[in-house]
Order: sequence, then C-alpha cells, then structure tokens
Amino acid sequence: MDTTKTTDAPPPTSQPSANAQKRVNRGATRPGDRVFLGLSRGSGILLLVIMAAIAVFLTYRASLAISKDHGNFLTTFEWNTNLVPPSFGIAVLAFGTVVSSVIAMVLAVPVAVAIALFLTHYAPRRMSGPVAYVIDLLAAVPSIVYGLWGALILVPHLNGLFGWLDEYLGWTGIFSWQGGAPRSMLTVGILLAIMILPIITNVSREVFRQVPQMHEEAALALGATRWEVIRMSVLPFGRSGVISASMLGLGRALGETMAVATVLSPTFDIQTSLLDPGGGTFAQNIASKFGEATQDGRDALIASGLVLFVITLLVNGAARAIIARRKEYSGANA
Repeated sequence: MDTTKTTDAPPPTSQPSANAQKRVNRGATRPGDRVFLGLSRGSGILLLVIMAAIAVFLTYRASLAISKDHGNFLTTFEWNTNLVPPSFGIAVLAFGTVVSSVIAMVLAVPVAVAIALFLTHYAPRRMSGPVAYVIDLLAAVPSIVYGLWGALILVPHLNGLFGWLDEYLGWTGIFSWQGGAPRSMLTVGILLAIMILPIITNVSREVFRQVPQMHEEAALALGATRWEVIRMSVLPFGRSGVISASMLGLGRALGETMAVATVLSPTFDIQTSLLDPGGGTFAQNIASKFGEATQDGRDALIASGLVLFVITLLVNGAARAIIARRKEYSGANA
C-alpha cells in the first residue's frame, strides 16, 4: 500500500499563450484593425492639432490687440476700438457672462433634475416616452428661434414678474426696477435656462436609468418610501452625472450668442439690479460688433473670444474630471 503523502495540485490557471501575448502587445494585426486604429489615432491627433491651432491663432491676435490697448484689458468699462489708441476692456462682458449663466443654472438645474426623476421613477411608461421625445426635440431648436421667441413672447410678458419682484424684493437693490422694457440680465438668464434645460434633463435622465435595480429593491425591502429610495439610492448614484450634465449646460450658456443678442439691451456698464437693462456677454458683443469692426476692433473681439475660449475649456475640463473620478458608477460596472 502506497502511503506516500500526496498534495492536491493547484488548479491550472489560464495563461495567455505566447502568441496571444505578442498579439496583444503588438496591437491590431488584421488589415481592418490596422486601418481602424490608424483612423482613430489620426482623428485624435487631428483634434488636438485643431485645438492647438485655434489657441495659437487666438493668442496671437489677442496679443496684437492688447499691445495697442490704452486701457486695462481686464478692468476697463469701455469698448471703443475706433479711438487712437483704442481703449477696451472685458470687465462688463465677464460680469454679464458669469451672471447670466449663474441665473440660468439656478433656474434650470432643479427643474431639469425634477423632470428627469419624474420620467424615470414616477411617470408611467406610456407617458414618459412621449415627454422624453419632446424634450429631446427642444435641444434641437436653433438659437435664433429661441431668440425670436424670447423677444416677441417672453419679454412682453415679463412686466408682471418684474413688477412683483420690485414690489416685494426691490429693497435688496438686486431686484429693483425702474420701468421700461425688461431686456435685462434676468431676462437673458431665464431664456438661457430654457435653452439648457433639455441638455441637463437628457443627461440626468440617462444617469438615473443606470442606477442598479438591486439598490432600489434593497431600499424598498427595508421599508423605504419612493422618495426615500430616490434620496438614498438614486441621487447619490447620479450626483456626478448631474454635475457633469450641469457643466455641459453651463458651457452652452457661456457661449450662447444670437439668443442673448436678440433679447438684451447692451450697455457697457454694470447694473446693480438684475432687472435694469444693460450689460453684455462675450458672445453677444462679438456677434453685434464684428461686422462693423476695423482690423484693430476685430483683434480686440478675438482677444475677448480667447477669454471665453479659456473659460469654456475649464468648464469642460472640470466636467471630464468629475466623470473620470466617478467612472466606477458607469452602467457597465453597475
């Protein structure tokens, strides 16, 4: 009788063969794979080259304008490029761009999140489909159409709202109204909120749909109500997606041109009240002054465009950073 002590050998592990490892290291081997790899890599490189070319062009033309600027480019409350030497600054434009975008975000984000939650967790399937389709169509409406609607429909119907704000909140100074057509920063913010609402809603809706079903079922099994399920499971899961969607909407609000130019009465001063006409934005100023500008004036407008370009890149970079930080919550890993 063989009493030799034997030990169980560990189960064999599946290791890739040498040829397979070489194939992985070498990359694509089939002709179609090589062509696709080359096209993909070339497209990525081309995009970086285009972005770099745009940045170089804007920087060069901006440097020509700033070198001739008699005022301070960052703090001057004036835009007169026909003077010799010219005097212009972006203080009013930066203030108007930031204020109108912040107003749009404050109004649009809560409504967009509420619509997304309603479509994914409250509305019946027969209703959620058509409503989601209509919201998708709103994202495809051209900016000039929004601008015409804002000038012809929105502006005439804001007198009541402006009067109410002036009566009850005018003591703050921010909502005081001196009368006149309501073509102010608050009007621009309301119109921008309507424009970015479909973007934030659609992205948030898709994020909420990726919430693992077992999380919601576990919360329901513990006796949570539907709102508690949303508060404890859905919103924490989709927080990064909602923030990213909001930043995408913010990017559009920062660069919106024709709609703002249609409803705003621009002036180069900063109004303490959001209801008084005046102010301006980068994109609106470029659109309204580029056609009649001289060579120095166009360089000055390009310099303001460079500032908007940098702001937009920072917003989109922040959105990508948030997505990368919470990538473990993607639908593939749920």
